[in-house]
Amino acid sequence: MKKKITKSGKIAIASALAIALTLGTISVTGITGCGSDQTEVSAKEAPPDGGPGGTPPDGAPGGAPPDGASGGAPGGAPGADASNISWSGATEITDSGNYSDKTYSSTTADQNALLVTGNATFDGITVEKSGDGESGDAQSFYGTNSGIMVKDGAKVTIKNATINTSANGANGVFSYGGSATTGNSSSDGTTVTISDSKISTTGDGSGGIMTTGGGITKASNLTVNTSGRSSAAIRTDRGGGTVTVDGGTYTTSGMGSPTIYSTADITVSNATLTSNTSEGVCIEGTNSVTLNNCNLTASNNRKNGNAQYLDSIMIYQSFSGDAAGTGSQFTMKGGTLNSKSGHVFHVTNTNATINLNDVSINNSDSEDVLLSVVNDGWSGTDNKATVNATSQNLSGKIIVSNTASSASSSSSSLTLNLDSASTFTGSIGDENGSGSALGTVDVTLDGVWTLTADSYVTSISGSGIIDYNGHTLYVGGTAYTSGSPGGSITNGSVSKETVTAETGYQIQYSTSKSFKKKTTKTVTKKQMNRIIKTLKNKKKTYYYRTRTYETVNGKTTYGKWSKKKKC
Repeated sequence: MKKKITKSGKIAIASALAIALTLGTISVTGITGCGSDQTEVSAKEAPPDGGPGGTPPDGAPGGAPPDGASGGAPGGAPGADASNISWSGATEITDSGNYSDKTYSSTTADQNALLVTGNATFDGITVEKSGDGESGDAQSFYGTNSGIMVKDGAKVTIKNATINTSANGANGVFSYGGSATTGNSSSDGTTVTISDSKISTTGDGSGGIMTTGGGITKASNLTVNTSGRSSAAIRTDRGGGTVTVDGGTYTTSGMGSPTIYSTADITVSNATLTSNTSEGVCIEGTNSVTLNNCNLTASNNRKNGNAQYLDSIMIYQSFSGDAAGTGSQFTMKGGTLNSKSGHVFHVTNTNATINLNDVSINNSDSEDVLLSVVNDGWSGTDNKATVNATSQNLSGKIIVSNTASSASSSSSSLTLNLDSASTFTGSIGDENGSGSALGTVDVTLDGVWTLTADSYVTSISGSGIIDYNGHTLYVGGTAYTSGSPGGSITNGSVSKETVTAETGYQIQYSTSKSFKKKTTKTVTKKQMNRIIKTLKNKKKTYYYRTRTYETVNGKTTYGKWSKKKKC
C-alpha cells in the first residue's frame, strides 16, 4: 500500500501500481563508456558496470554499441519510448504544499520513496530507499526507482534534506523533463532546486543528482557520496537537460563513476569534486561541462572494456542514441585539476573544444600525457580537438595520432591556441613520440612554447616564442632547431640562456570598497607586506587586494586579484 497526497492535501489509500514494461531481454557484451571491465548484462538487469541505462558496463549511457560498433540513431535504443513506463511512489505529492521534517521511505522494487508532480517545497526531510530496480532503462532514463522522483513539469524546492539509497538503480534525486529523445524538443520544464542537503547512494547505477529528458536541476551546497558502479555524483542520461551546481562536495568511489557524467549542459562552480576510481569528468555528444573555481581530483585506475587509456577528462561519442552529435565542450576557469593517473585529457570519436583559463593542472602520472587525441574503443567519426589556452600554463606530452585501434581507423586532428599570457612546456607527436603516424596539428602560438622533446606539427603561426631547448621542431616535415619556423613566429627562437624573466607583486588599496579611488603599486613581497602593515596602522579603514605578475622577454602577464581585505 502507498500514501498519495492529493491536491486537496488529504491522504488517500491506493494500491501500488504495477510497472508493465514491454522491454525485451537484450544481451550486450563489452558495452562501455567511462569506467572498467567488460561485462555481459541484460537490459532488464541492474547496471553491473555501466553508465546510465543498465545496458552499458562502466559508465556509458544505455545502449552503447558493443565492442565499439556504431549504435543506432539518437533516440533509437531501448528505453526511448516513455509510453511503456509507469511511475509509482510510496508517497505521491501532487499539490503545491510545504512539507517539513517528514520521513519518506520505500523498500519496494521499481518504486520511488517520494514521487512529486506538484510545485511542492520540502525542508528538513529524510528519504530512505531500498529495493533494486528491475529495468535498467526505466530507472536510468525515467527514474522509476529513485529516492525522490520529480516530473510532469513540477517546480520543486528541497532544503536541508538527508537522502539515502541502498539499491541498484536508485538515484538520489531525479529530474525528468518529459522528453524521451536526445533533442529535448518537448521538455516540460520540470525543475528541481535543492540546497544544503546530503545525498548518499551505495547501489550500482545510482547517481546523486540525476537529470534526463530535458529536466532542470539547480543544486547548491550539497554533500554527495556514491559508492556503486556507474554512479556519477552529478549524473545525466538520455534527453539531457540543464544542471547548475554551486558549492558543495561531490565524491565517487565506484568503477565507471566519474564525478560528472554529462549528456547535458552542466555548470559547476566553487565545488570540490573527487573521483577515487574513475574519470573526473566524462562528456558524451553535443553537450558541455563548465567548471568555475572548482577543485577536481581524479584517480582513474581501471580501464573499461572498450577504452585503451586511463584519463581524467574523457570526451567521446558512443553513438548509442543517448547523446546526439559530436560537438562536446569542456571549459574550466580557475581552480585546480589534479590528475592522479592516465592522460589529463582524452578525446576520441568526437569533435571537442577544451577551454582552459588560469587553471592549476597537476599531473601525477609518470607518462606525463597532457592530452591524447586518438582512436579508441568507439567508431563512427574522426577524433578532433580544439584547445584554447587563456592565461594558462600547460605542461606534458600531447599525442595526436592516426594509429588504428581495434575499433577504429579514423583520423585525428588538433588545433592548439595559446594566447600571449599562456605557456606550454612539453612536446607534440604521435603515440610513438614521432611524426610517422601524426594526425593534423595546427598551432597558433602567441605565448611561449618550451620543447621538452622533438616535436611535430603540421603548421604553426602567431607572434610567440619558441624555446627549442636543444630539441628539433618539425613543421610540415621541415626541421627547425632555431629561428622562426616558416617565418610565422615573429619573436623567433629563444634559448634558455636568453630568456629574461622578472616576477613580483602588485598591491591595490583604497578607502572605497569598490576601489573607485585607488592606488596601485608594483612591489616586492617585502615591500607589499610593509604597505599592508602601514595601512593597518592608519585611522581610516582601507581595503586592499594583491596579485602576482611575470615579465618574460618584455611581455608581462598578471595573475588574478585576490579577494579584497579590510584593514
